[in-house]
Amino acid sequence: MTDSEPKAAAKTRRTTRLPPEERKQMLVQKAADFFSKEGFDAGTRVLAEQMGITQPLIYRYFDSKDDLINEVYRHVYVSQWQDSWAETLTDRTRPLRGRLLDFYAAYCPVVFNERWMRIFFFAGLKGLDINSRYIQRVADLLLTPICHEMRAELGYKTDVPITEDELELVWLMHGTVFYQGVREKIYRSVEAVNYDFAVRTAVDMYLRVAPEVLARAVRKRPD
Repeated sequence: MTDSEPKAAAKTRRTTRLPPEERKQMLVQKAADFFSKEGFDAGTRVLAEQMGITQPLIYRYFDSKDDLINEVYRHVYVSQWQDSWAETLTDRTRPLRGRLLDFYAAYCPVVFNERWMRIFFFAGLKGLDINSRYIQRVADLLLTPICHEMRAELGYKTDVPITEDELELVWLMHGTVFYQGVREKIYRSVEAVNYDFAVRTAVDMYLRVAPEVLARAVRKRPD
């Protein structure tokens, strides 16, 4: 191989044109990596330099930086969402404890990676709506259904509004699990978290307290 051959190959790689949608997805992935390391303060000029592209190329595919951030949200959070999570939680042919354990066994590997966690915290510090949108999605599609499933498990009606105490109790369980990812990926206060132990403990605490919380909620509810 001559000295010119590697240069020619490199030039070919640089000039290869990707289909527009493929190029857009590549930019979203690079932006996600950048935001997870540097946060959201940098302008598009710095972002383009770090991504190894020109600034106009960003605006060829995205109307604004906010538009790019929205695509990052869709890529990192929405596209990884699994409908099977809700299906597992609402399968009443099985005891609720087993469903909760299986749900978290599937959920934790998706959420507890460095890019997911760092973008989430950088977005919160910046005041972006990534956090509120994702939290609302979790509440609507996962945690509120868990409240209904607990009611069904204990023999209560499921066709009346969930009380604040019921939802807060589920958030306490979910927050306990989520905090383990914070310890590992954000604080780095532990080398590796035993997620199986954390999940089982959080779920068992929830199941132990829930009957009392629901009984109190039913007593407070007007007929």
